[in-house]
Amino acid sequence: MRALVAGLLLAAGSLQAGPAERPNILVLMAEDLSPRIGAFGDAVAVTPRLDQLAREGVRYHRVFTTAGVCAPSRAAQILGVHQVATGSQHMRTSTRPDGAYTAVPPPQVKAYPELLRAAGYYTFTDNKLDYQFSGPFKGTGPFTLWSDEGVRDWRGRAEGQPFYGLVNFMVTHESGVFTPLGSLPLSRRHLLMQLYRWWSIDVDIPRAVQPEQVVLPPYYPDTPTVRRDLARHYNNIAAMDAEVGAILDQLAQDGLADNTIVIWTTDHGDGLPRAKRELYDSGLQVPMIIRWPARFRPAGLAPGQRDHRLVSFVDFAPTVLALAGVTAPDYLQGQDFASDTVPPRRYIFAARDRIDAVMDRQRAVRDERFKYIRSSYPEQAGGHPLAFRDNIDMVREMRALYAAGKLNPAQRQWFEAPGQERLFDLQADPFELNDVSADPRYAADLQRLRSALDVWTVRVGDVGDEPEAAMVARFGTGGEDKPVTAAPQMRIDNGELRLRAVTEGSSLAYRLDDGPWQIYRGPVALGRGQAVTAKAVRYGWLASDTVTGVGH
Repeated sequence: MRALVAGLLLAAGSLQAGPAERPNILVLMAEDLSPRIGAFGDAVAVTPRLDQLAREGVRYHRVFTTAGVCAPSRAAQILGVHQVATGSQHMRTSTRPDGAYTAVPPPQVKAYPELLRAAGYYTFTDNKLDYQFSGPFKGTGPFTLWSDEGVRDWRGRAEGQPFYGLVNFMVTHESGVFTPLGSLPLSRRHLLMQLYRWWSIDVDIPRAVQPEQVVLPPYYPDTPTVRRDLARHYNNIAAMDAEVGAILDQLAQDGLADNTIVIWTTDHGDGLPRAKRELYDSGLQVPMIIRWPARFRPAGLAPGQRDHRLVSFVDFAPTVLALAGVTAPDYLQGQDFASDTVPPRRYIFAARDRIDAVMDRQRAVRDERFKYIRSSYPEQAGGHPLAFRDNIDMVREMRALYAAGKLNPAQRQWFEAPGQERLFDLQADPFELNDVSADPRYAADLQRLRSALDVWTVRVGDVGDEPEAAMVARFGTGGEDKPVTAAPQMRIDNGELRLRAVTEGSSLAYRLDDGPWQIYRGPVALGRGQAVTAKAVRYGWLASDTVTGVGH
């Protein structure tokens, strides 16, 4: 069992390749999007740039997030540890109805961009964080993860320095399906301004797809409202495709395409009803394309290829670290999916917990054919009222049709109690509409998946049984007085800087004169009279005060 308290193996000396041989790694992550991409078989989608990227790279068809909603999914992705093991499972910590808090991962757990930064990478991201031990946006998380926040390119790096970047695309977010403000009456527009204020679209949305073109899954009623909202979603996807293309063009113009691994994916499934927030494949399954420059492409892969192995979002951390030549720490709960020496996954796992003000706890396990979902709140329907989601016209219409008895059985299901456990045969039932848990023909598969989920729960250390209020009290990060990381102890002897953490698990960083912040990994040589500044941060806490010294 991979214990979360295992030692952290971060030394920059763990690089397996020389600095000149390390690839740049660029992750492009769209919001709220299932595989509605032409290259993944969607004939409606207008995605020419992603289709081209797929021809140049490898398509991964069975990639799954660990949650159907952004903050828990992003926490697991950035840490390489399931959100249920770090107290990051509720949506979300910073908007909890009973008071905001930040999650505090176990002391040895570090986000993989920090590990890359410690190994000499320039790391950058744009405005979106949302890791649960941060707020949603830049400037709210540990300062040690990113060399730069609020940027969308690599141009802040030192000459020749490899980079790791994570760029997000908000245009496909669920709120992009809300009725545009200009179309609303003034009385409702004023209320919704509070919801729209937290982000904005500064790109033109094309009219690439018309409502009559969309293909509806069987759990949606065929109405003009539903078709209009899905068409709007497709048009947001077309806008995102153009944004991705612009970044790829910039990469090529800067002469970096031949030594940059590009990974395009999404943070969970569609921002639509019965998808986002759910443990169905519509909420968990995401497309992924990786374009490998020839010199970094793993053996056995070729441009245009399709890969059908199971991949979990907790696999990102060990895979990216391996690509960068950095030894992965033992506590990671994923595996390197790019390695041909690692056995394929048999299962992926996912979880749903509190959603805004609605309490829930579900756990899911999926293999190549079956999905098993266990519900601790068996009466809690997925289609419950939810203030943010209910700004989607089709959600309100579907609920009204359900109340009026005008939905068929497949369409009603989302509004009905799920029961304690469900089993779906995805081969026969890809939309997960027929629960076969009571069918004796599936008894062996039901027991196998039950057992797999039980074993996983113990292995990863699922804290879902702990009431959230008790967890917040344990973290000590609720209320206005956030814990503050203690400043590191500094010692300068014989021209050498040594730092020691005072707060357990805090990350240490230093800067020489007016240079950039660097992650402290061990003694640093100082020139005579050279100024040094250092500080520390424990994930989920406020950063420490700085301490200063001078080389002598």
